[in-house]
Amino acid sequence: MKHKVTFIPGDGVGPEVMEATRRALEATGVAFEWEYAVIGASALEQNGSVLPQSALESIRRNGVAIKGPVTTPIASGFRSVNVALRQELDLYACLRPCKSYPGVYTPYDNVDIVVVRENTEGLYIGIEYDLEEAETARLRAFVQETRGRTVRTDSAISLKVISETGSRRVVRFAFEHARANGRRRVTAVHKSNILKYSDGVFLRAAQSVAQEYPDIEFTDVLLDNCCMQLAKNPQQFDVLVAPNFYGDLLSDLCAGLVGGLGLAPGANIGEGIAVFEPTHGSAPKYAGLNKVNPIATMLSGVLMLRYLKETAAADRLEGAIASVLAEGKSVTYDLKADREDLSAVTTSEVADAVIARLT
Repeated sequence: MKHKVTFIPGDGVGPEVMEATRRALEATGVAFEWEYAVIGASALEQNGSVLPQSALESIRRNGVAIKGPVTTPIASGFRSVNVALRQELDLYACLRPCKSYPGVYTPYDNVDIVVVRENTEGLYIGIEYDLEEAETARLRAFVQETRGRTVRTDSAISLKVISETGSRRVVRFAFEHARANGRRRVTAVHKSNILKYSDGVFLRAAQSVAQEYPDIEFTDVLLDNCCMQLAKNPQQFDVLVAPNFYGDLLSDLCAGLVGGLGLAPGANIGEGIAVFEPTHGSAPKYAGLNKVNPIATMLSGVLMLRYLKETAAADRLEGAIASVLAEGKSVTYDLKADREDLSAVTTSEVADAVIARLT
């Protein structure tokens, strides 16, 4: 069966890591039909829009996309192209596995945590009021009238929006992922001791959904305590599910536990649509140097293969990547003990080494 997939090269180092990933995916023997699309800075240059309708239509039509990191140009009308893409397609669950691999220097061994981040609400919903807006003054007056609290006149205001609907569906996604992948525990991360209404909605939704999954242990933890526990003993955690802003912080923290963003894949998943991408940014200063680490993008390809039910191919590709990492020879500079190590290889040479272990 040939899978039709939207292929978005991205900006900066995106085309390089995506080309390495395309080659590795095709080397598994799985058949793909790539439909190319552009978003971000490249799309602005080509189409006059950072998020062209043609790209959105391609993703909706195919149901699956893999993309490189993109750049949001200043004054493009978007705070973040990635956030806009997730909201436009209602990709409500961000899946970010953080797994330690032998051969990669990390502060801890045997870390295997999956962070599930709500992707469409919270502080990143993008409802903000600037200092001088008339609406800001009206909002300050409303707060004074209804809560008896004074908001300073030199304040900007961002709304944090957490719904029961949004909370329930992302928590259910976390439990379904846990069940499908043999995970034993789901932990909800929140600050409902202080944010009793917004985070309270999230926690109560998590507690309610958890009752539907008696085969999986459920716990909850305050965000600050979770960060401390991750620093002390990350192996105690399995699946973490959190509101948008907390999930963003936690996924980068967990990536740091296993070697950095160069090893951190990601998936953004909604109802019948999924977009796979590395967690790191576009790093424009390295564009065209054939230097950056493509492993995070390749591991995002592994996630895509699993989503497409190509489990055997996913296992083979992850095994090949793990073998390259364990050997430590054909890796980029960031994975060397000394970043000036002249034995570091190029982006395309990492792909060569992974493909050699697949054939």
